[in-house]
Amino acid sequence: MNLVEKIKAKAKQNKRRIVLPEGTEPRTVQAAQIIQAEGLAKVTLLGDEKEIREVAKSVGAEIGDITIINPVEASCFASYVDELVEIRKKKGLKREEAEKLMKNTLYFGAMMVYQGEVEGFVAGAENTTGNVLKPALQIIKTAPGVTVVSGAFMMVTPVKEFGEEGVFVFADCAVTPNPTAGQLAEIAYCSAKTARDLVGMEPKVAMLSFSTMGSAKHELVEKVVRATRLAKDKYPDLQIDGELQLDAAIVPKVASSKAPDSKVAGKANVLVFPDLQAGNIGYKLVQRLGLAEPVGPVLQGMAKPVNDLSRGCSVEDIVNTVAMTCCQELS
Repeated sequence: MNLVEKIKAKAKQNKRRIVLPEGTEPRTVQAAQIIQAEGLAKVTLLGDEKEIREVAKSVGAEIGDITIINPVEASCFASYVDELVEIRKKKGLKREEAEKLMKNTLYFGAMMVYQGEVEGFVAGAENTTGNVLKPALQIIKTAPGVTVVSGAFMMVTPVKEFGEEGVFVFADCAVTPNPTAGQLAEIAYCSAKTARDLVGMEPKVAMLSFSTMGSAKHELVEKVVRATRLAKDKYPDLQIDGELQLDAAIVPKVASSKAPDSKVAGKANVLVFPDLQAGNIGYKLVQRLGLAEPVGPVLQGMAKPVNDLSRGCSVEDIVNTVAMTCCQELS
């Protein structure tokens, strides 16, 4: 059973409710049918029901038993507006503007998650990451003790002697361009949770740099050193070490000479990159030159499961992202 199959199997056990705000988007409608048919989740599509059913007919999707909600016709619309006004009152949000926002399916879907009507939210097939994250951050917010959202990939490599039989979690590869030391520590913690929730492995976290245990001096290295120290203090049960060069993090022989006293070096299966440039380049190098299969990205750090799709996503990508969403820990 490969990693995606394992994630789908866990999703079936969890039986979560997931809202898909882009209910009139053809790939989303096709994915909804597959998700429901495979028993991965109970799906809710948002939008005008007539339009959704016309889209379903045009793409040959059977969605007869799937819940469809048109926000402007929903019985909860007024109460959702009231709640949004309450949540955003310090920002001066007026009811008229709140009503306008709540007609947007992304806001309505985020409120469904906040109110516990569903357990997760997946969008982005026709919206930018910014548009997806804005209502999620305003309504659902980040998890307690976490201030930053990050994006992780699970990398399934053919080289079984490294990581967890070839499987790694890479972060942040998708969201935060230049995290502070404190944010890097939070990304490490969230990435460890992703390793447990989605991969089912005990995380061993390496904080990556171009230096190993003081071999180089630079302000960029110092950020990783501070981040490692903060993570060790804040999350004492987390197996984490740094700063480590990539080879020292994953190759036992190199680790024995560069970081002989480290319990993580040479054994790392969660790799935290110092910034988004390194993370994004790193996962694509491993994918293209190392022939690894990336699974994700999955968003980390939200109070409740929210995931963003690429606008170029396939139907299969949507199905898999919903399955991952079903496996993320609920607050």
